[in-house]
Amino acid sequence: MQDQIAAFISTELLKDPTRKIAFDEALISSGLVDSFSLVDLALFIEETFGVRIDDTELTAEVFDTIEELAALISARRTS
Repeated sequence: MQDQIAAFISTELLKDPTRKIAFDEALISSGLVDSFSLVDLALFIEETFGVRIDDTELTAEVFDTIEELAALISARRTS
């Protein structure tokens, strides 16, 4: 799951498939992912992992690392 998210960010959002993203790397607070890309990332997560992301969750507190995203996805899948 985390590898899929990292690959999507590198390839689709950053347009640099050679860019390796650490699972604990800050995405939003570092400026790596901007507000426009954040929506694309949320849509990717919803479509790929079959979970619903609320608009109020599109924040650095929830979406700032791939680890946080994976935890959110896992929690949604079990509830």
